[in-house]
Amino acid sequence: MIDAEFFKKGDELCGFEIKGHSGYGEQGTDIICASVSSAAFMTANTITDILFIDADISLNDDGFFKFVISPCKEAQPVLRGFELHLKALSQDYPENIKVTSNGGANNA
Repeated sequence: MIDAEFFKKGDELCGFEIKGHSGYGEQGTDIICASVSSAAFMTANTITDILFIDADISLNDDGFFKFVISPCKEAQPVLRGFELHLKALSQDYPENIKVTSNGGANNA
């Protein structure tokens, strides 16, 4: 199961953490993992390389990706679009992906 958590400060998204594997298919052919990974990298790259917003990024080959920024209005459409994408995937594949939000101050 992929666990995706979105971090909030107040009403603004300020990042996400993704961990795990969906288990939908074999490694290298899992369409859910591929969809989540591609969307996560597009989100991170858009925010850092197009909007030029600094981020703290941690990732590894075991399905872990953490991305945190200071609250920023310019990044909200990108982060909200990514959240919407993952929520749609979780509705289609509830056994393979879970999406949560946490508004705690300890997320950034």
